[in-house]
Amino acid sequence: MRRSRGLTAALVLSLAGAGTGIGLVLMPQASAITAPVAFTADNLPTWQPNGIVWAMAQANGTVFAGGTFSAVRPPDGAAGAEQEAVNFVALDAATGNPTSCKLAFTVGDGTATVRTLAVSKDKKTLYAGGYFGAVNGTPVSSLAAVDIETCTPKAAFHPGVPATVRALAVTDDTLYVGGDFASVEGQTRERFAAVDASSGALKPFVANADEPGRAIEVSNDGKNVLLGGDFFSVNGANTHALAVVNATTGAVTKTYTSIPSNSVVKDISADATGYYTGSEGSGGGVFDGRIGLSTDFSEKWRDRCLGATQYVQPYDGVLYSSSHAHDCSTELEYPDGKRHFLLAQPTDHTGAAPAPVNGFVRGPRKLGWFPTANDGLGEGIGPRVMSVAEKNDVKYMWVGGEFTLINGKPQQALTRFASTGDVGAPTTPVVSAASVKPGEAQVRWRTSYDADDSKLTYRIYRNGSATPAATVNADSLEFERPQASWVDTTVKAGQSYSYRVTATDGAGNTSALSASVSVTVPTAVQPYPNQVRADGANLYWRYDDTVSPYVADSSVSGNTGGVQLNAPALRQTPGAVSGTSTAMGFNGTSQQVYSDHRQTVGNAFTIETWFKTGTTRGGKLIGFGNNTDRNSGSYDRQIYMTNAGRLVFGVYNGSTRTVTTGLLDTYNDNKWHHVVGTQGPGGITLYVDGQNKGSLNATSNATYAGYWHVGGDNLASWPTRPTSNFFAGQIDETAVYPSALTETQVKNHFTLAKAPTDTVSKVNATEDTYINQGAPSTAYGTSSSLAVRGTSAYETYLRFDLPAAPAGQVLKSASLQVKTTTQTGAGTADTVSAVPVTGTWSGAGTTFNTKPTLGTTPLGTIAGVPDGSAVHNVELDTAAISAVLGTNYSLGLTSTGTDPLWIWSSESTAADGIPQLVLTFGAK
Repeated sequence: MRRSRGLTAALVLSLAGAGTGIGLVLMPQASAITAPVAFTADNLPTWQPNGIVWAMAQANGTVFAGGTFSAVRPPDGAAGAEQEAVNFVALDAATGNPTSCKLAFTVGDGTATVRTLAVSKDKKTLYAGGYFGAVNGTPVSSLAAVDIETCTPKAAFHPGVPATVRALAVTDDTLYVGGDFASVEGQTRERFAAVDASSGALKPFVANADEPGRAIEVSNDGKNVLLGGDFFSVNGANTHALAVVNATTGAVTKTYTSIPSNSVVKDISADATGYYTGSEGSGGGVFDGRIGLSTDFSEKWRDRCLGATQYVQPYDGVLYSSSHAHDCSTELEYPDGKRHFLLAQPTDHTGAAPAPVNGFVRGPRKLGWFPTANDGLGEGIGPRVMSVAEKNDVKYMWVGGEFTLINGKPQQALTRFASTGDVGAPTTPVVSAASVKPGEAQVRWRTSYDADDSKLTYRIYRNGSATPAATVNADSLEFERPQASWVDTTVKAGQSYSYRVTATDGAGNTSALSASVSVTVPTAVQPYPNQVRADGANLYWRYDDTVSPYVADSSVSGNTGGVQLNAPALRQTPGAVSGTSTAMGFNGTSQQVYSDHRQTVGNAFTIETWFKTGTTRGGKLIGFGNNTDRNSGSYDRQIYMTNAGRLVFGVYNGSTRTVTTGLLDTYNDNKWHHVVGTQGPGGITLYVDGQNKGSLNATSNATYAGYWHVGGDNLASWPTRPTSNFFAGQIDETAVYPSALTETQVKNHFTLAKAPTDTVSKVNATEDTYINQGAPSTAYGTSSSLAVRGTSAYETYLRFDLPAAPAGQVLKSASLQVKTTTQTGAGTADTVSAVPVTGTWSGAGTTFNTKPTLGTTPLGTIAGVPDGSAVHNVELDTAAISAVLGTNYSLGLTSTGTDPLWIWSSESTAADGIPQLVLTFGAK
């Protein structure tokens, strides 16, 4: 099916240099759409047929669509009346509205349909093929020519084709035809033929095939024609689904036998660098994807995604395709699951091509262009055909087919996307924050998804500030959203910090702010998590997450986050490690966590986790598998529990190799246990609670790309298989390492888990108020804001119920956290002091005239607070606060200057707005 290939995208890229700020700061590369993608994923309003679109072509800013339908109607919600359109409609490329060109393709017996359209090189003639007997009443036989300027069929062009025409390609003087026919003009022409482009006279070209022809493309030099279809032979030569023949005679010049017998070629297209095919199949072992051919017709790559490719459209270095691709595991991309109806990938590999696997070079990696569709009508294929048109310097990607939804909204059979006008914002980041040592806080987030921008810019806002503390760039695709992170190195021990993150695409569309997450920086290194990171974990899930569906990776590299499936229980306490860490709870029937980006694992690795359970149904604790939210077909490198509570660790290297704890070594006793499995040059070893439970000389495992699973996945055919694949209980502190930990390291982890660590108490003010010298009789106890100023005086009073120190611990640090309001000038240039309140006061009754006495020795000060609503910390005297632990205690805020500070009170609903004390306790 011949299309115009000459359009060039006009996308302008502007580059910004590196900037400065807190920690790592990367400035975005601005682009309306992430190159080399040329079209947004935002569909434009387009008139809709009431049936199926099988064919499209374009000329001079008009798009022609043919198929099986009887009328077109305005876009949903748009004004206008339905118009008759008998299997054909012409539409303005820029508006999506029907033009004045009306053609009716009809037949006396059966259902007429238009299956293929092609435009002459001079853009004056439109050719149509399908099953029909007349065009606007002019007799034809399944093949017609139309004068584009007058929109009238050419009566002199009427070659007799007695069966359905499915493919057309046109040169200056020849129209090539493919379909179901066995003759043309009464002469034998089996499935392929050629006629004069002007008169329709049959040409001597003979390329007889034994099964239907579905695709034709003329070679770039015009000397050959590529044929596609169902056939197994052409002119007696053995060639399946694809062949190259001489453009004049039809003699076979190249055959193909590598396409499976249960697959066919549905489309062939070309650009200056080569040719591209789209295939679909039926049954097991099919080829449903795309092939890239060099200009000499040799195969350069093969994309084996499963999902019935209908059409391939190369444009400006990108191959766009319509299909319902649901499994791209062979391409090391997304596993079997969601259908992707529209895809984009480079027409060739950038850099060196990957090594062949099973004799085929993998296809180029998918690009970030993911408009959504649905199966729709008819065969439920979804999109079937594509065409690129240009008008007023804007390029449009038109798509037709069987779909009834585009991007989740009703739109039938036709839609279009432009090279400008990106309006879709990225998804809101899901954020986490943690700190395991003084002077460092790690902010982590699952990268966002944008349907046409794979390079996004993230801005991190600290303590409610309107100015970002850092800017980070990160890549993500719909099916691969690795964790991004930023380390704040300006934090102070014992203080609490909150963070929010936004995502922005190249057009400036920005997501909502993420939910606020907070972290208190410890006063000393936390022994267990610090050692896990130091020993090289490249995945470390601590399960301290506060929201679904994201599980943060606390490893140093920090890019293998997890996705919660079926809502495991969050923040289960107490966790396995002493301190404030929490665990995750699993129901044993459906819940798990899987890693959110595909990877391979070598023959040296360690898997480690903590668990607590009383189950008698067993289940998988951790393992590696080739799927995400469905049962994996390949799975090993796993630790699971039997019904009796024994633990099994094993790999698969052609046979299942496992180590199992002894008959008396059972661990379903509702206590926390530590389990580790290692593989390295010495084989595999299982450790439980720091003890070696057995080894086996197994130094290899199965080779495949996949995902880590915690809490469940397939266990079929493994020894002592439990009743359930899913684990019922709590899991904590899961880590994966790219090497085998030593026995000493494993024992050290078990020991460190019980080492004392800091605990943090955040104590909200139970009452607060302020006094105003200018209104000496007024009480402000119900105000949503508080004020501090020296002259004319404002003083703020805060009351806290302080906890006693935990047993065996002392206060290590204390700080007061307040948040400035959103009013203009809420900050102050003056120094604000926190002092003890030695007199009595109440929110309801205290005024300037009845104010309490304040101490003269400051507990802490803050020298100037900038304007803009944000959280600020005032470090307090640890010894002074230690002396009043376990009591009801009041603090006052005073100043000696004239510039007021305005902060939120406990009556405020602002996030992080309630004044609070952050108290860190640790070992004596």
